[in-house]
Amino acid sequence: MLPDQIVPKVGLSAKAGGRVLHVLVPVCLGLANPQAFAQEETPEDKGLRLAQEASARNDGFGDFTAAMTMVLRDRHGRESIRQMRFKVLEVPEDGDKSLFVFDQPRDVQGTALLTHAHVNAQDDQWLYLPALKRVKRISASTRSGSFMGSEFSYEDMSSPVVEEYTYKYLYDEPCGELTCTVTEQVPLARESGYSRKVTWQDRGELRAWKVELYDRRGFHLKTLSFSGYERYLDRYWRAAEQTMVNHLTGASTVLKWTDFRFNTDLSETEFTQTALRRVR
Repeated sequence: MLPDQIVPKVGLSAKAGGRVLHVLVPVCLGLANPQAFAQEETPEDKGLRLAQEASARNDGFGDFTAAMTMVLRDRHGRESIRQMRFKVLEVPEDGDKSLFVFDQPRDVQGTALLTHAHVNAQDDQWLYLPALKRVKRISASTRSGSFMGSEFSYEDMSSPVVEEYTYKYLYDEPCGELTCTVTEQVPLARESGYSRKVTWQDRGELRAWKVELYDRRGFHLKTLSFSGYERYLDRYWRAAEQTMVNHLTGASTVLKWTDFRFNTDLSETEFTQTALRRVR
């Protein structure tokens, strides 16, 4: 698998994010010597530019839905499986709105997580618990907690926003048959559960293949790997599988994505706290 073939270099540091990816990059039109600009580009400028390019390639999808299977494995290999539905609504000039709804097993059926991602502001998240028939707001201080017992945190389940991080280009290296650019992302939010993230993206399509996540003390806590990419609408790449491994506990969680459907005419009313209570 491609992520397993990546061997990160040792001794490079900074901070970052894996949700992956601030300041606009100058546009050089009619520059007499393009190489002069490239030589002046700092690692921070390059890291930011790559993040903006990756984000721009995903703009304009409108909305999409998907089905997801969550496989939780403990350090002994024992598994538990959950089935979910997922939908996303793109919000121009702001972060996306997303909704996870659990369908199986019965003890979590109807549980739903609603996220409103924001640019230059703290994301909003609410969890609906059908057994209690109440909507619980996820506070900024608890977003680093486990999402429904998985190795993904609530923070991991929010759509990435470029402005939430600072960036630094580290190096390029082979990753399987591709060449990957390795960048460091540092969360700006003090409440983030991560001190930094290091991301491997292929240079051609800027798809993320691996993200190393470091806790607030600087220890390598988790690694997120992506595989099985497919392109939709001749533009949007989506991974069929995401695997989060917790190096502290030895546990892992695999998200298996299927049935991607774009332009499904989702509306704002489907992404409200009121709608959470009506989720079926």
